[in-house]
Amino acid sequence: MKKKEIKKLTKKQIMENLEKFKKDLFNFRFQKINGQVKSPAKIRETKKNIARLKTLLEVKNA
Repeated sequence: MKKKEIKKLTKKQIMENLEKFKKDLFNFRFQKINGQVKSPAKIRETKKNIARLKTLLEVKNA
């Protein structure tokens, strides 16, 4: 997700996307162990998206 897209989200949408990205990361880890990961860059991108969402969530809660 782009930064501009993330900034437009509501708290509920942030929480939903955060759960989705966490599930994706969990699945990527299993794929990595089994040697089935197609794009290792997706793992890094997913981690960054999780961090962005958590940061924005903290800002909106403050």
